[in-house]
Amino acid sequence: MATFLYKLGRLAFRRRHFVALIWVALLTLAGVGAASAPAAGTTSFSIPGVEAQKAFDLLEQRFPGASADGGTGRIVFKAPEGEKMTDAANKATVEKTVDALGDGSEVVSVTDPFTTGAVSKDGTVAYTSVKYDAPGMELKDSTRDALEKAGDEARATGLTVDVGGDALQAGAEPGAIGEVIGLAIAAVVLVITLGSLVAAGLPLLTAIIGVGIGVSTITALAKALDLGDTTSTLALMIGLAVGIDYALFIVSRYRSELAEGRDREEAVGRATGTAGSAVVFAGLTVVIALAGLAVVNVPMLTKMGLAAAGTVVVAVLIALTMIPALLGYAGKRVRATGEKRRSTGDRTGEKTGEKTGEKTGEKTGEKTGDRTGDKTGAGTGEKGRQGKQAKPGLGVRWASFVIRRPAAVLLLGVVGLGAIAVPATQLELGLPDDGSQPTSTTQRRAYDLLSEGFGPGFNGPLMIVVDAKDSDDPKAAATTVTDGIKDLKDVATVTPAMFNKAGDTATITVIPGSKPSSTQTEDLVHSIRDQGTDVRADTGAQVLVTGTTAMNIDFSQKLNDALIPYLGLVVGLAFLLLIVVFRSILVPLKAALGFLLSVLAALGAVVAVFQWGWLGGLIGVEETGPIMSMMPIFMVGVVFGLAMDYEVFLVTRMREAYVHGESPSQAIVTGFRHSAKVVAAAAIIMMAVFGGFISSTESMIKMIGFGLAIAVFFDAFIVRMAIVPAVLALLGKKAWWLPKWLDRALPNVDVEGEGLKTQADATSSRDGDEDRELVRA
Repeated sequence: MATFLYKLGRLAFRRRHFVALIWVALLTLAGVGAASAPAAGTTSFSIPGVEAQKAFDLLEQRFPGASADGGTGRIVFKAPEGEKMTDAANKATVEKTVDALGDGSEVVSVTDPFTTGAVSKDGTVAYTSVKYDAPGMELKDSTRDALEKAGDEARATGLTVDVGGDALQAGAEPGAIGEVIGLAIAAVVLVITLGSLVAAGLPLLTAIIGVGIGVSTITALAKALDLGDTTSTLALMIGLAVGIDYALFIVSRYRSELAEGRDREEAVGRATGTAGSAVVFAGLTVVIALAGLAVVNVPMLTKMGLAAAGTVVVAVLIALTMIPALLGYAGKRVRATGEKRRSTGDRTGEKTGEKTGEKTGEKTGEKTGDRTGDKTGAGTGEKGRQGKQAKPGLGVRWASFVIRRPAAVLLLGVVGLGAIAVPATQLELGLPDDGSQPTSTTQRRAYDLLSEGFGPGFNGPLMIVVDAKDSDDPKAAATTVTDGIKDLKDVATVTPAMFNKAGDTATITVIPGSKPSSTQTEDLVHSIRDQGTDVRADTGAQVLVTGTTAMNIDFSQKLNDALIPYLGLVVGLAFLLLIVVFRSILVPLKAALGFLLSVLAALGAVVAVFQWGWLGGLIGVEETGPIMSMMPIFMVGVVFGLAMDYEVFLVTRMREAYVHGESPSQAIVTGFRHSAKVVAAAAIIMMAVFGGFISSTESMIKMIGFGLAIAVFFDAFIVRMAIVPAVLALLGKKAWWLPKWLDRALPNVDVEGEGLKTQADATSSRDGDEDRELVRA
């Protein structure tokens, strides 16, 4: 692996014009494709195999044209103080609004609140419902505009009017200001870490190009593959983070190779061969984690995972080819300002050697003098550097401290993260609805008005589908279902059964007494389904519960059921991959256990902030509630991939030092000396990128941004920087133990660059032979 990437890096360096042209052409092609692609909404939300989805599919068959999965809109009216909605003027305003809404091209039906009983008992609140023939997130902009315009016109008459329903869902806005701030922080961290504007600019440039190619490709294929806005947001989030980090590691290693006196092409080759190998395997773990989301069998999650994985692949390829090419353009300007000044001694030594060689007047002497001068200059520069770096850096001092107190550091890290993870035991799952929107939005105000006028459960009605095709008396079966539901707890209203034309299928609407995301409503859904089992045994009719609330409950359950198989698949594959990388059993095991600790702590923090409300005001959490259903499995996938990034980058440098003859303790210090600063910078950059999405008004994006940012903090700074060296210090040589039979069976991928060292030794030996021949001549 290292040898192949070494050759690839040198090739990209020499053919930099060609490599840069290829990536610019790909970016242009993807951009043109995105610009010319037809507009697409978000992916259709379906959950194959769950009861709520089966009910929707049945309604499409038995009630053709009813658009069971069509979008809905609601305009909620509240009369001024002292008035009622039944007053003549207010009633006229509502009727005018109903007439205006009925003219829409995608409208299936509009209800009149005065004929359907959609007026509160005290007469102060009323609502009209609009049914559309397309899912809410796939409606035309003109349809949404017409709904909002109708609300604005009614509001102008003096009524309190707000608009709700899924018809207003136009996709997630990631928060442009937050993204800009995140990139700005990343730029500052890069400049501080690398000490050069040119070096800092390279990771940012390549990350933006990679994300541009990935997101543009997703946009170009959105219509054909039914990809949604959330897919692009995830690809943007992950692509930026890993793109910057992967480039940073290669640029940093390149600078280290330059500092050791190697010429630019050789330094690029070695950087790509060593740090590039770590990039490849780190990228593979991220791809495995994201592509593994397909195990859940939810089309939306599968598409999101595969699209983000594709963006990561682009980031890896750019890091391995475009970074070496750009380093060819940058020259030695990537070196820090201080290093440039210190290199004066090197150049002076080189010039002295050249002059000495020139004075000999013979070609042999010239060559000998050149080499002598090079070595003299390099030695002078090296002594200068050693003199100024007599005081060990923070990474070395921390590693030395951990080695002296490994048990205490390990205990403190594990107990601390364990305490933060405690709230995760109270995790409640659900999907966000209008009740989780900021109070400044019209959707949230409409939600609150309906709760005020008709009860908290009105915003989450349950639809009961009675499939009586195999029943001898369909009407009697429907009556049995209705009567049974009325006797259950937490039921506010049950509407009479409505049959289709064939008379073999009925729908019943149930209004719970509690809000949609409550545990009481979830218990009610399970109670209706349990009762349906008895109904089928008695009447032959099948009872299915659906609706948005039931769909959310089924989705949460499906994700819970898939979590363990998904975790086993992802961790198992990555464990095998890391065994190949580190040639150890205990190091990958420690990496996996550390990941579980960090992800549980991150989930605990998410619960504390978004479910309990602790410090929620600091990041704009206005309403607490259940955690998004996909959050646990999503965090497991993404955080695992990112956690393995830091594991690979930090521990491969330790492994490299150990393989080259250092003791286990020395190898830990060496790994920190070369990698700790860069890993810390990479983690801060990733936290800044993810943190930028916390500014989004979309609760799902805000929660994802916070969860990933805090998870990176826990994993990079507590697990990888503290727990990992503590465990390695306690294990000593046992950490790198591998059964001999397994060692023989595993392929040697040479992540440490041992092949490059052998190659360098051979080259050095040939140079020495040449020198001796010259002297004899």
